Amino acid sequence: MKKRRTFDIDLPEADEPTTEAEAPAPRRSPMATAISENAESLRDRRAVEAQIRAENDALAAEHVRMKKLGLIVDLVDLDAVETWKLVRDRAKGDDMELAELVASIRDLGLSNPIRVEARADGKYELVQGFRRLAAYRQLLEETGDAESWGRIPAGILPRGEDLEALYRRMVDENLVRKDISFAEMAMLALNYARDPQTAENDADRAVAELFKSAGYQKRSYIRQFIRVMDRLGDDLRFAPHIPRSLGLQLAAAIDERPELVPQIRAVLRGWDNRSVTDEIDVLRKALGAEAEDEAAPGKGGAAVPPKPATKAKTTFQVPTPLGTAKCTAANGRLEIRLDRDFSAFDRRKLEAALTRLLAEIS
Repeated sequence: MKKRRTFDIDLPEADEPTTEAEAPAPRRSPMATAISENAESLRDRRAVEAQIRAENDALAAEHVRMKKLGLIVDLVDLDAVETWKLVRDRAKGDDMELAELVASIRDLGLSNPIRVEARADGKYELVQGFRRLAAYRQLLEETGDAESWGRIPAGILPRGEDLEALYRRMVDENLVRKDISFAEMAMLALNYARDPQTAENDADRAVAELFKSAGYQKRSYIRQFIRVMDRLGDDLRFAPHIPRSLGLQLAAAIDERPELVPQIRAVLRGWDNRSVTDEIDVLRKALGAEAEDEAAPGKGGAAVPPKPATKAKTTFQVPTPLGTAKCTAANGRLEIRLDRDFSAFDRRKLEAALTRLLAEIS
């Protein structure tokens, strides 16, 4: 009897892969899976954080750029705004349009914020918007409504901009005003030259520095008005109303006939109730042939006595421990300009110092 031969054949099971490609991936432990997922999450979070940092850096750079341009606007307390650093070109006590501005702001609000420079003490120095600030202060005084008028929208400039640039900002804004007069621009140039913080001491050269945006002809007119305001500015109450042609003629006349200066002063001195028309008439008559014999208006026909020509004003600088003081000596006035807030000084010390000064020069 033959023995049956047995062949061992290994048949693959139905669910077992037959190729290497079909083989399952090695199973990872739960710990390995958690680590992998955490690493992926960490990469995603870092990518998001990097994107956020880039956006924040871009926003910060834009904020700095806008701040340098004075385009960052905030509400600033009126009491925190000072106006002593820059000499304004606006004539004091003769702003006919302030009432209109007050009414407009009351009804419609402020359409154009003022501009201020941040100070180290937390306050602000006004650069542009003297009339807007004055209107807000008047509204606060009239209404007592500090919620509405106690703070004013202001574009805040960073500290550090040089004084000449701040003056230019103010001047360039005001040059677009239709009502700004040659007398006001001339007084600004004069006061700029007298300011102890500025490097320029000559008013004519200050015109070139301040009014670069103005045309040559306008700068020439301003220089002519400087000669009038330098000699008569303290005596004129309505200088902004002097017509251009009259101012130019007056400048030429007082150069040729210096005796006109004391004559005009004599007419205006003590005439407190004079009007714009009265003052302009005095200047017009001074240019006529009969100026020396013209009766003073409102003085009962008393003739103006001729006086010898005098130097209208003397300007000089004095070095002091507090800095260089710019001094102006004129008829009835001695002015000292120094980069100090004299209101912060003890009043008794100021009085004692002035007493010694006056006793020394008397």
